[in-house]
Amino acid sequence: MAVRGATRAGTRLTLDLWHPNCWAIEATEQYPGGILAHAIYHAPETGTTTVNGLFTAYGDTVEEVETLLDAIEASEYGGEVQELQERFGQTAAQVAPGRVAREFFLEYDPADMVCPTLLQQGFVHSAPTRIEGGREYWKVCFAGERGNIETSLDAVREEAGAEISVERIASSDTVEPERARRLGTLTPTQREVFELARERGYYQWPRGVSTRDLAAELDISKTTLLEHLRKAEAKLLDPDSN
Repeated sequence: MAVRGATRAGTRLTLDLWHPNCWAIEATEQYPGGILAHAIYHAPETGTTTVNGLFTAYGDTVEEVETLLDAIEASEYGGEVQELQERFGQTAAQVAPGRVAREFFLEYDPADMVCPTLLQQGFVHSAPTRIEGGREYWKVCFAGERGNIETSLDAVREEAGAEISVERIASSDTVEPERARRLGTLTPTQREVFELARERGYYQWPRGVSTRDLAAELDISKTTLLEHLRKAEAKLLDPDSN
């Protein structure tokens, strides 16, 4: 019963991670910009030995993102980059950091992935993975007792040849107070815009509402809405920076 209770409570972590044979780590280590990993799934062909992934490459300029995409396609650990123009009517720039963003599919060898090893050791992926500067940043929930986290991380390190450090950790009983603290850093307008976006499904996949519709509901311009939304997101990600 004690173990079941601990699993139900859970622990949230942000992992700073490096592992070998990764095209995303390789590309971002060499060039500016970053990558968001959204979803990974098996290719539909029968008997395939590869997986497909949906990703967003982002940066400050078009040239920066194009250089990053060229490096990804040139990597021996990945396949052809298949770019998407839009995500269900939404541009990639609306879902990633940076001024420029491009979404793409990529097929690659699942043996080079670290996520199955993380999952095997009880670390459940809870948000898109961010890759920058040759490092991956994973938001995960640990399905086990908090005291077993380091042992499980050691198992991932050994099996995947990974370097891992814990950037943030919080048990579930601290999540709500932390969320309230972060919401408290928002201005009334920022909070109104953020809460409406959340309620209307802006952060769901696929998105339940467009920025145009949100702006119309609030009777403001799309540019103004995006400014409030980006400032709110920045404060929620790092409330001490504002």
